[in-house]
Amino acid sequence: MGLPFLLALFSACKKGGDGTDKSDQDSTGKIRADFVKGADVSWLTQMEGSGVKFYNSIGIEKDCFQVLKDKGINTIRLRVFVNPTDGWCDTEDMIAKAVRAKKLGLKIMVDFHYSDGWADPAHQTKPFAWAGLNFAGVVNAMHDYTVNVMDSLKVKGITPEYVQVGNETNDGMLWPEGQASKSMVNFSTLVTAGYNAVKEVSSTSKVIVHISNGYDNALFRWVFDGLKKNGAKWDVIGMSLYPTTVDWADYNNMCLANMKDMIARYDTPVMICEVGMDVNQPATTKLFISDLAAKVNSLPNNKGLGVLYWEPESYANWAGYTMGAYSNLGRPTIALDAFAN
Repeated sequence: MGLPFLLALFSACKKGGDGTDKSDQDSTGKIRADFVKGADVSWLTQMEGSGVKFYNSIGIEKDCFQVLKDKGINTIRLRVFVNPTDGWCDTEDMIAKAVRAKKLGLKIMVDFHYSDGWADPAHQTKPFAWAGLNFAGVVNAMHDYTVNVMDSLKVKGITPEYVQVGNETNDGMLWPEGQASKSMVNFSTLVTAGYNAVKEVSSTSKVIVHISNGYDNALFRWVFDGLKKNGAKWDVIGMSLYPTTVDWADYNNMCLANMKDMIARYDTPVMICEVGMDVNQPATTKLFISDLAAKVNSLPNNKGLGVLYWEPESYANWAGYTMGAYSNLGRPTIALDAFAN
């Protein structure tokens, strides 16, 4: 998700109790051992740099990665910006977090935004350094940058299990040339450039094309029909899903139907790369995630790969975000019990 795009989603969130998890309940129902139970914690180093502390369910201060692992998280998703003005989420910062996660045995997903800041359905701005390039130059710059980041991870002994080439690319990326509604050919060229760059460094990393609104089958067919027609390459179809506390069951059902169609139509695995819900409604959030994970896990031939929570560690209205899964006490809420075994 992108911060400018998501802030509008949170104004309707209702207030409630702190939802702190004071138990270590297991979620009901088991999912297979290789299922991705993930968290995007890209804000973590910035929060730590501001003095934010993290605690486990009983109030003992611990490393956030360890707390999440103890709650059942097995995969960490990390965004990377090209040249952010404040330095957070640049290549160096992303790798620092990846190293910490890998030391705990967590899998890694890298989320390339291909921008100096947030990329989302409403914002796909080229990095400033690429602004004067023609399209061929942008393709080459994207390829070289991707290889450089992947090589930098490799030097640290990290081979990401998953790599997103673009973030919520509903209408393409690297606008205006890569805007899908203007040129699906160009968007497909960029996706393939990213795919090839990842595979040059790590043939085992699974490449994800990520689209928001996982319930919107028409959108997904438009994007992936266009990519397929133009010869683009990908390994996994990624989705975001951010329902409200009152409509989540309907959206989960629509998402399930969409996932089934994507698997049948493109013979491609699917993954829910981002979810989130009102931090003040943790019990409902747990139900939402548990139900969604069960649906993803039920997909045929193990083609439902997993579910990841977006920035669960954010709390106390960090950056105006109110869909995390930590209470104002800095402890995980019961929402994260959905990931426990």
